[in-house]
Amino acid sequence: MGRLFGIKGPGLVFIVPIIDRVIKLDLRTRIIDVPKQRVITKDNVTVDVDAVVYFRITDSKKAVVEVQRYEVATGLLAQTTLRDILGQQSLDELLSKREKLNKSLQTLLDQGTDPWGIKVTAVTIRDVALPEEMLRAIAKQAEAEREKRSRIIIAEGEFQASKKMTDAAKLYEKTPMAMRLRELQTLAEIAREKNLIIVPGGDIGKPVNKKIIE
Repeated sequence: MGRLFGIKGPGLVFIVPIIDRVIKLDLRTRIIDVPKQRVITKDNVTVDVDAVVYFRITDSKKAVVEVQRYEVATGLLAQTTLRDILGQQSLDELLSKREKLNKSLQTLLDQGTDPWGIKVTAVTIRDVALPEEMLRAIAKQAEAEREKRSRIIIAEGEFQASKKMTDAAKLYEKTPMAMRLRELQTLAEIAREKNLIIVPGGDIGKPVNKKIIE
């Protein structure tokens, strides 16, 4: 008859037929699958995002008296909060700071549902769907980044090699005999090729004039 009779726990409960109406509440943690929401990020990229909300009832009286259909209300609040929070982030932040965004969403949803006797325990952003052209742009950016790193590594290798060659040149300049031995070693390596005939000239310790005849 429009009056809250009271909260009953598990067990045997007597009611007056027709007059009394029983509302059963599940106090276990429940799940709301938030459908995909179209979100425009701070850098004007349109993405589709869906999430999962975990909640439970902490105050049965508030869940019945303060809100109509608490589960639907929590789901709708999750949708609007998801769009508001993610719309303030750039695409890079949305992809890289998902754990931080999950905590922000959980805190705001928990504050919004607290007057209803609802405790939001966790929010998880499940999927971020990007447009096809954005996926191609990200792939090109990643390829350019890999190419840049490759060129930097090659340049560093050449720089290190040039330093070693400079040190070797200084050493050979101080010890001509070492230079001569290095020349002979090089000639021996070339001589392994069967289609070459090497005719060295000059004396040991002096510059060598080499003639290579195929």
